[in-house]
Amino acid sequence: MRMMLKVQMDVDAGNRAIKDGSLAATVERAIEELKPEATYFIADGGKRTALMFFDLERPSGIPAVAEPFFISLGASVELTPAMNADDLREGLGAVAGAP
Repeated sequence: MRMMLKVQMDVDAGNRAIKDGSLAATVERAIEELKPEATYFIADGGKRTALMFFDLERPSGIPAVAEPFFISLGASVELTPAMNADDLREGLGAVAGAP
């Protein structure tokens, strides 16, 4: 299932992670392992935030996705199911035919 991963770091923790190199290393490792179809880096609510859209094969994969960000960066992590336009069309088509 396509998921949106939102990783948000406390400002002080993010500053330390940049200085010690763990921010770049953790992000690079996640990109390599998750192979996201899109990745964005933004400031959200004044905090460094990464958004990655990737395919999660099984729910049992959630700890492997989230724990590196918790452990290395002290980040908050959110995983949300996400659809692209084709998924939405398919879903709406199924709903339109339902009683």
